[in-house]
Amino acid sequence: MTIRKIWHRLQVFSELVAFEHTIFSASFILIAMVVSSNAVNDNGFFGFKVLFLCVIALVSARNFAMAFNRFCDRDIDITNNRTKNRPSVDGRISVISLLAFCILNIIAFVLVSYFINDLAFMLSVPFLIIIGFYSLMKRFSYLAHWVLGLSLGLAPLAGDIAVSGDLHIWTAFLCLGVLFWVAGFDLIYSLQDIEHDKANGLYSVPSRFGLDNALSISRISHILAIFCWAIFLRCSQTYNLAIIGLLLAAIMLVYEHVIVCKDLHNIPKAFFVTNGYLGFVFLFFIILDSVVRF
Repeated sequence: MTIRKIWHRLQVFSELVAFEHTIFSASFILIAMVVSSNAVNDNGFFGFKVLFLCVIALVSARNFAMAFNRFCDRDIDITNNRTKNRPSVDGRISVISLLAFCILNIIAFVLVSYFINDLAFMLSVPFLIIIGFYSLMKRFSYLAHWVLGLSLGLAPLAGDIAVSGDLHIWTAFLCLGVLFWVAGFDLIYSLQDIEHDKANGLYSVPSRFGLDNALSISRISHILAIFCWAIFLRCSQTYNLAIIGLLLAAIMLVYEHVIVCKDLHNIPKAFFVTNGYLGFVFLFFIILDSVVRF
């Protein structure tokens, strides 16, 4: 196989897992790692070894989650104009290759967890079960949006475990904040598929409760996210600069809802651009708070 073919194959798998969306969980695992390092090491730097292992763990876990989701959703995606050109549907990636990719990433995640610490290894399989379960939820429960949120919310838990070998109470509130944040923007994103979900008997809040109610529930989820993150800052004893990050995150969520309510065609912009920046803005002020303090 030539280099060009290998590169093309990598691009196809990157499209399969929407690799660019890794930023949603990457920022919050880093937030947890910085705060945890402040608690156990008296500084925000946790070392390059832990960083490298966590990057591999994050990428492999997310690769598995997305590939398994694409595998489970092949019959759904082929009927949806928005998703019918995904590599898992249009023949660019075979079912065997899809399953092999899932297995490879499962092995990578468990193996890397072993090298992180005992608690990470012990929780590696339960974490994979949770993030894989999301792919089945839309077939029988409207809670799918929040299960997706929980899947991404595991990232900060993993970050704390990787640095400290334990779990702190503040991590629970950081996790809950991510859960409600992700559920909120997934509700907005799923507005694009209302008619398709209705026609195929899928469980999504917009298809069952309508556009206006879905937007209202999304707003409530985002309010809860900010509330949980405020408790996280309080419990983790982060200070003024981190609060600025939280306020900016709140402003960005308000902006997201404003542009979506103005025009539903802004959903892709709200989904990726606004939420993509949010986590890293929050992370920047968490790091800045750590640097100034020490």
